Amino acid sequence: MYKEMKKLNQFLLTKGYHSIKLKRTVTNHFELKVKINNIKGRFILDTGASNSCVGFEEIETFKLKSEESEHKASGAGTTEIETLISKKNKLKIGDFKLKNTSLILIDLKHINKALIKQKAKPVQGIIGADILHKGKAIIDYKKKELYLKSK
Repeated sequence: MYKEMKKLNQFLLTKGYHSIKLKRTVTNHFELKVKINNIKGRFILDTGASNSCVGFEEIETFKLKSEESEHKASGAGTTEIETLISKKNKLKIGDFKLKNTSLILIDLKHINKALIKQKAKPVQGIIGADILHKGKAIIDYKKKELYLKSK
């Protein structure tokens, strides 16, 4: 089995994928380092989130230009959350890069409050299905690796 997994890793790398190590948190999320506009941050991977998000309080940190958004965010609950949008950002996860990336800006205080309550570190954002789709993501849960493919 190990040889097969090693072969899969090698195969994906030959097909232009980049391997990114994931860290499992105490809340059972995967955490990863992401650079936005060349600034490093801590994000969680959320395959159920349709869009990648950054917290309002991180707008200056990541040098984001925000504008009004028609988009309303919602989680598992029924409450809609006000959002802003930031367009034309550079995003880098490991060696995987995207230019002109749009990010949804939301209030992450409730998420971070829940993480801290469970003794996890707060995050600056969420990597969602939009980026995973663009990178043709493959997640190896056993090895805790994310594979993203550059264009």
